[in-house]
Amino acid sequence: MDRALFTAATGLAAQQTNLDVIANNLANVSTVGFKSSRADFQDLIYQHMAAPGSQTSANTALPTGEQIGLGVSNGTTRTVNTQGTLQQTGNPTDVAIVGDGFFKILMPDGSTTYTRAGNFSVDSTGRLVNPQGYPIQPEIVLPANSKQISISPDGQVTVMLPGQTQPQVVGQIQLTTFVNPAGLLANGGNLFTPTAASGQPTDTNPGTQGAGTLQQNMLETSNVDIVSEMVRMIITQRAYDTNSKVITAANQMMATTNSVVQ
Repeated sequence: MDRALFTAATGLAAQQTNLDVIANNLANVSTVGFKSSRADFQDLIYQHMAAPGSQTSANTALPTGEQIGLGVSNGTTRTVNTQGTLQQTGNPTDVAIVGDGFFKILMPDGSTTYTRAGNFSVDSTGRLVNPQGYPIQPEIVLPANSKQISISPDGQVTVMLPGQTQPQVVGQIQLTTFVNPAGLLANGGNLFTPTAASGQPTDTNPGTQGAGTLQQNMLETSNVDIVSEMVRMIITQRAYDTNSKVITAANQMMATTNSVVQ
């Protein structure tokens, strides 16, 4: 019965983690470019009371054995990198990625991070920057008197300048792909950094080497499915309640045993 108590306790802890992940998903249902996560669990070590195949006589053996599990452990939280819905904004500096890839962002300390959020703006120097004011890489600088900003699906940025009849190319937006984007380290602020699990970044123009294309005047919304998250939350609540009842049952059995001994 002590074993049942501790096993059920691991179930409570696991479902609490599951609820934490679901809560974060629902909190970010309106976050641009957000990718939902899911909690993956694994069973704990087993007590082998009788191993499968153990000899029961000279000519017979146990077909299954007796193995008692000791609960569940928190395995990993996996990022679900499915495409979010595209939302029309009408803002010429809003750019959505359709397919794989990330925008590269230059941080104040000189390091680079990556994001799916394409809600860019133009700062006081004409640079294309993210909501925190960090510039996109390669750097895109728009002339002060530029009009009719255009971003093509392959990332070419052009503007119209006064007195000119043809658009002028001012930059090229690139995308960065990873072998395993689920292995990126989430830093908050819609920013990610590479890890040994994600693989090395590969910079390329949109539409080449497996990278997606760009859609101007649009944003990729969060890929959180509210209905699915609510169903998962109900299942998590039921699992938590069931594990708490196991603890109650084990406690009552221990109390019964103590009363017999007395």
